[in-house]
Amino acid sequence: MKVPFSWLKDYVDIDCSAQALQDKLFSCGFEVEELLYLGKDVTGVYVGEITDIQKHPDADKLQVCRVYFGEEIGTVQICTAADNVFVGAKVPAALNGATVLHDGQVMKIKNGKLRGVASNGMMCSGEELGINDDFYAGAEVNGILILDADTPLGTDIRPVVGIDDWLFDIAGTANRPDCQSVLGMAREVAAILKKPLKVPATDYASHPTKVGLTVEVREPALCPRYVGNYVADVKIGTSPRWMRRRLALCGLRSVSDIVDLSLIHISEPTRLDVI
Repeated sequence: MKVPFSWLKDYVDIDCSAQALQDKLFSCGFEVEELLYLGKDVTGVYVGEITDIQKHPDADKLQVCRVYFGEEIGTVQICTAADNVFVGAKVPAALNGATVLHDGQVMKIKNGKLRGVASNGMMCSGEELGINDDFYAGAEVNGILILDADTPLGTDIRPVVGIDDWLFDIAGTANRPDCQSVLGMAREVAAILKKPLKVPATDYASHPTKVGLTVEVREPALCPRYVGNYVADVKIGTSPRWMRRRLALCGLRSVSDIVDLSLIHISEPTRLDVI
């Protein structure tokens, strides 16, 4: 079972590193098959803003961009063949010495020239950051990932797109079905660290209504009481980003808010208030 470190922190005030928590889990009988840092292959990538775009003098498909990263880094010239860039766009850019993903392999970025023009970095797509739309909207477009306009310049891209996180792959055992969810593991972590468990609120307001449904209990001796709730005005749409990201961390793709609710409920009580 895959358990994100950030998700556990929602339930427990964890005051140790992911590696230290791994050791503590081992000591209590939980086998952590793998502890993975999601952003390990993406380094030296920062948020920049395109301030100028010029056509490459010797290549029709290339554009020469000036990208400003804030006072500490300054302005860097980067050439790109992407056609979705524009002046004012906030973009992730890998600078000299950075590492990104290319066809699933780690690639190191170096300063160089493209058709005789200096290019001191590379603007990145979602694929090169190892993410999809469930991590950050627009990550799957055929081009550079365009970030939200309010993203701070010079910021490390990993926390921006949600890969500054550790992922525990825990081998569950048949005698501990209570730990086969994130909330169940959080309960164990709280006990290990001697910290209180912050159980998420699951209360909701209900109102009597007549919906024209009838229920027939054919074996009243086996089912003396049957209670149901009817949810009205449900609109099928896209799940909020926090939900899509959590499913992605656990190896699942977002489908819709209604489907995702059933999936997220496996790991924590449903949060209807955000839909």
